[in-house]
Amino acid sequence: MSLVALRRPSLVARRSLRRSLATHAQTYEKDCSSITPPYAQLIEKLERIRELLNNRPLTLAEKILYSHLKDPEKSLANGGKIRGESYLQLMPERVAMQDASAQLQFMSADLPRCAVPTSIHCDHLIQASEGADADLQKSIVSNKEVFDFLESAARKYGIEFWKPGSGIIHQIVLENYAAPGMLMLGTDSHTPNAGGLGMLAIGVGGADAVDAMTGTPWELKAPQVVGVHLTGQLNGWATPKDLILHLAGKLTVRGGTGRVLEYFGPGVFNQSCTGLATVANMGAEVGATTSTFPYTPSMRAYLMATGRAPVARAADNAASKGFLSADEKAEYDEVIEINLSDLEPTINGPFTPDLATPLSKFGAFVEEKQWSDELSAALIGSCTNSSYEDMTRVAEIAQQAKEAGLTAKVPFLCTPGSEQIRATMERDGVTSSLQDVGATVLANACGPCIGQWKRDDMKGKPNAILTSFNRNFRSRNDGNASTMNFLASPTIVTAMAFAGKLSFNPISDSLKLPSGKEFKFSPPKGQDLPAQGFTPGNASFYPSPNPEPQSDTEVMIDPESQRLELLKPFPSHFDQISAKDSELELPPLKVLMRVRGKCTTDHISAAGPWLKYKGHLTNISENLLITAVNDEGGDVNVAFDHGHTSSQTPSDTIPTIAKRFKSRDQPWALIADDNYGEGSAREHAALQPRFYGCTVIVARSFARIHETNLKKQGVLPLWFADKADYARIGSGDMIQTVGLTDLIRGKQDAVVRLQVTKSDGETYEIPTQHTMSVDQLNWFCAGSAINYIRSQLS
Repeated sequence: MSLVALRRPSLVARRSLRRSLATHAQTYEKDCSSITPPYAQLIEKLERIRELLNNRPLTLAEKILYSHLKDPEKSLANGGKIRGESYLQLMPERVAMQDASAQLQFMSADLPRCAVPTSIHCDHLIQASEGADADLQKSIVSNKEVFDFLESAARKYGIEFWKPGSGIIHQIVLENYAAPGMLMLGTDSHTPNAGGLGMLAIGVGGADAVDAMTGTPWELKAPQVVGVHLTGQLNGWATPKDLILHLAGKLTVRGGTGRVLEYFGPGVFNQSCTGLATVANMGAEVGATTSTFPYTPSMRAYLMATGRAPVARAADNAASKGFLSADEKAEYDEVIEINLSDLEPTINGPFTPDLATPLSKFGAFVEEKQWSDELSAALIGSCTNSSYEDMTRVAEIAQQAKEAGLTAKVPFLCTPGSEQIRATMERDGVTSSLQDVGATVLANACGPCIGQWKRDDMKGKPNAILTSFNRNFRSRNDGNASTMNFLASPTIVTAMAFAGKLSFNPISDSLKLPSGKEFKFSPPKGQDLPAQGFTPGNASFYPSPNPEPQSDTEVMIDPESQRLELLKPFPSHFDQISAKDSELELPPLKVLMRVRGKCTTDHISAAGPWLKYKGHLTNISENLLITAVNDEGGDVNVAFDHGHTSSQTPSDTIPTIAKRFKSRDQPWALIADDNYGEGSAREHAALQPRFYGCTVIVARSFARIHETNLKKQGVLPLWFADKADYARIGSGDMIQTVGLTDLIRGKQDAVVRLQVTKSDGETYEIPTQHTMSVDQLNWFCAGSAINYIRSQLS
């Protein structure tokens, strides 16, 4: 696609477009020494890079990425053509981990401390059942050994530990760590939420996080940059959530793969910082590497309001030197034009976040599909939409309803994103406004969004829920495959809770009051920042800043635990092959199954109750692909064993057949459809197949994070050169690599082919493609990235 050059608004024009922000109280100032980017160094490095690139104009994403290069001369050796082709060796400034993710892998590196500031957040293991206090206390008891492990690991390695109840990782990062121009990694796909503060925050697997934590350059294929040009202004009921829901409909779940979404234009300067974070958060739903925005007055105001005045002052100076926005005439790989004035509220779903329907057409859509018009629950909050602005906006709707004598007709659940949001909501009467109309306030955690929702009344029943969450895959929220989750803004979700009908349109429709009169909601307005400033709430949840490692701390893992176990290094695929051997081909692999259609990381490693085993690879591997569809027969969680013994069944569950292969020392391969591994950055979706003996996955295409996770764990991801070949390989077939030796030994333009042997003896070869870099091949040969890193550190 041809590059498009657009001119940014002039400085005078940008100033005229700035939002009129109220004066907000600033009552404190944090220690910002570890969260202020080294702007002077970054700008100095960028000047060297400009020379390498012949002083061509740069996008904001390029400025941030390239200024964090370990060795610019090496990474940018291709000169003009970088995006989509070159691998970048980057040095991130920060890492954030949720629950048990990268800690066990970092421990195996045998280092005394993290190379960059790092934090741990406990947000996935708090089940939503009765309400905030009761649910939190139950979680602390039931997950005590996991929380004790996380806290002890944090103490040993000098990591900031945010206790259960402190909030959701992404909201805490936005409130405490994010800074314009920073590059950070987080072990969750919605890490880009922090892009609302004009940085590049990228979701990765735990092994990628270990790169940064060990001071090893983190590798990323230079993404393309899509410019999203925003003009106009949101009106009425439209919110930033509707912008990204609309864009998801345009791009689909694959449209952002290998790309950064960079928003620019006057419409950016009309949004709050937390509104931009919502947009960045859901960029993950279109597969984008991350999303970012130029530095705005709203970002500055948010930094000041959250105690980060030193960061704001440093960012002001960096912005004055042109670092925190794209250059004029910067070229994008594609430009998408969106006039915010034309946007109406949008509802996406069910079962996929890119099925976008304008609110005005949603009732007809429900009728066309012959779905029930009944709404069974309404849920607001989560990491996507739990800002003060969101909550004050829905509180105004609740107040309108209360004055009219209405209460919610369906269960109405609210999840604050952090303790700071919860406490500020409570102080300012937002919580009571919601509770007065029937809302239940849940703990400051992911809760129903990640599947931690104890919901017994709808088990197995077809039903529809509305949420302000970011992801709506089948079975994700309550474990019920028949629950249809429709994504919308918090304001639309709240208004529809009072109607109890999917067909209700608060813009045009009225509700009948008990008196017989008609009532119609007015468009709500929120307050972007609290006039009295934020209040921290329960300070005991928070860590001390910049902790020093306490090396004598014992990391708490009971050898008999069913929740935690130390990770054993995966063996190299070439342990039995001499380095002098001329052939480095894989041994014959048996195909376990051919997966049909959408196969997200939720399908590969289910969330919900399985998350309690996140620190125990053996136990969590029992859920491998249990909701995936076998293309040979169309059944869910069924695999065939063509080499079964007389005492074994010819078919069984997918984990059972995988374990049989492992017991026979039979390495295996998986055949997959398009966008395999879409969704969460759930690293177990790569760890579990590897644990059972998977060596190769051949797919029509891969989602970015999952493909990288597979590479990190020593699984070779191959792409069908001809997508039609997907149907030519089935369970029980044997495949062997041809040409892998050439690839490993660095032969230019090496092509890996697969020799397929069918059960009747027919043999043929099919070509594949790959995205393996030199370093990634080193990981594969070593058995995993952590094996290779350890060998380089010793």
